Amino acid sequence: MIGLQLYSVRRLTGGGFPNLLKVIKEMGFAGVELAGLRDYCREPATLRKLLDDASLQCCGAHVRLSALCGDKLKETVAFSRAIGNRFLIVPWMILLTRQGCQERAGFFSAVADKLKAEGLYIGYHAHSCDFRLMAGTTPWDEFFSHTGPDVVMQLDTGNCLRGGADPATYLARYPGRARTMHLKEYGGRSIGEGCVPWRQVLDLCAASGRTEWLIIEDEGGGAEALRTVQRSLDNLRGLLSSGGASLLL
Repeated sequence: MIGLQLYSVRRLTGGGFPNLLKVIKEMGFAGVELAGLRDYCREPATLRKLLDDASLQCCGAHVRLSALCGDKLKETVAFSRAIGNRFLIVPWMILLTRQGCQERAGFFSAVADKLKAEGLYIGYHAHSCDFRLMAGTTPWDEFFSHTGPDVVMQLDTGNCLRGGADPATYLARYPGRARTMHLKEYGGRSIGEGCVPWRQVLDLCAASGRTEWLIIEDEGGGAEALRTVQRSLDNLRGLLSSGGASLLL
């Protein structure tokens, strides 16, 4: 299914958040990924009603690492379950050494084990710095080669290419780990207008049988955001329907 990362339209809430959700649904999206778990409504019941009223699913939430530590984890789990969210994605970490990557990987694997009984997943979102060489490897490889299979690899196609790496290579290297994907163009604004190898990326996601959400993200967030996102959605649907990845629609 196809979702939208709400960071893409962060400057377009002038008409109210409920109205924005309805616009997103009318554009053709099945879900939204929150850019912060509690940044839209403090009460989960209120947020769940807004999502239900717009006929949208919550396809994930970007959460701070601190929200997954100690007693905060129980609160985060309760909020997520109340709004129907299954994916808790840490959007940013500083990974500078191999030992630091391995220690953080151990933490993520331990949290993944705790979340399994709740039907939830923890994951990490890619930034360009995660693919730059570090002591003969990359932070991304050092981290994901030491995490358990239930830790979600939320690859970001644009950020991956910006870091000098090929997203198709990483999808093939860690099959089935990308339960949710961030689709962002590189060298162009909307999907299909740049140099991301979309056919390879989408075919690998489909072949894994485990990618549940394709999440479009546009970093601009300005007045053009809705038009840009709509072009991305239309182009993505065209790519999916013309190839073997149609099952992801």
